[in-house]
Amino acid sequence: MSIKDFLKKQFIDVIQYTEAEDGILASRYAMQDMEIQNGAKLTVRESQMAAFVNEGRVADVFGPGLYTLNTQNLPILTNLMNWDKMFESPFKSDVYFFSTRQQTSQRWGTAQPITVRDKDFGAVRLRGYGIYSWHILDPKAFHTKISGTRDIYRVADIEPQLRQTIIGRMTDTFAESKIPFLDLAANQDELALQVGEKLRPALLELGIALDSFIVENLSLPEELQKRLDESIGMNMIGDMRRYTQFQVAQSLPIAAANEGGVAGIGAGLGAGFTMAQQMASALNPLGGGPAAPPPPAAPVPPVDPGAPAAPVAGTRFCMECGKPIPGKAKFCPECGAAQS
Repeated sequence: MSIKDFLKKQFIDVIQYTEAEDGILASRYAMQDMEIQNGAKLTVRESQMAAFVNEGRVADVFGPGLYTLNTQNLPILTNLMNWDKMFESPFKSDVYFFSTRQQTSQRWGTAQPITVRDKDFGAVRLRGYGIYSWHILDPKAFHTKISGTRDIYRVADIEPQLRQTIIGRMTDTFAESKIPFLDLAANQDELALQVGEKLRPALLELGIALDSFIVENLSLPEELQKRLDESIGMNMIGDMRRYTQFQVAQSLPIAAANEGGVAGIGAGLGAGFTMAQQMASALNPLGGGPAAPPPPAAPVPPVDPGAPAAPVAGTRFCMECGKPIPGKAKFCPECGAAQS
């Protein structure tokens, strides 16, 4: 190999890059011990941007297109290199390619519940999860604040920071909105818009544009959700006395089909009504409320005028005339018949 051929291999005439795999956000063009030739061609494909970095400083940035590298296309680098005319010799500069494709279906979620104040439940701990999408908008800011001089920077490298930023903005949104949890859970689209508005400025500082933000679910921890379900159930029941009466009425067909029939329910009706009254009083914060009606009294049988009067205690009936006589009498004072 001649010296001329060796030197020729050190100059770059064409600069282009294709992603080797998904998830790469920034990649440094491989040019170790090589220099860029004057008039070299730069190809930037759709969904890409390229940046020239000279001595650690980001110079010119290129969007999609085909470029011939000269002082006209590299105005910032020309100023940094103090080129006062068309440069003739090759130059050394790092070239980074950035993916501007939309990073879709990125997951976010609360690793730990967020504690917020709620006017209905006091202090509550909320969980949430959803998806969002974004893309690199400003390669210069992204390189300066995020990717730096790494050869390859991936989506997985920035995801933890983005998720923590999202959780921080959600906490701020909950604190400022003062919307009850039940209203937030019923208006997740509006909540997503509010969080997105707070999130966009923070991402723009990193050179990232937020494309969409979706809240898929908001929930309470299991133990708090159980208490909420109980509260909803009590509100649905409403009048405890009427609910108890309904339960007793529902049980009548079941009791009639079992041994003892409906008669077995009678003994429990009074206790059931009393329990309903006590529970209603306990649920009433003032301890008042309408009292439950007492259980119906047993019917009194009609009196037969021709029937003999019931004996007084300590008496008995005459065996002859049937009149009441003292219990120890030997003879009936009415008819004189002897008593055994």
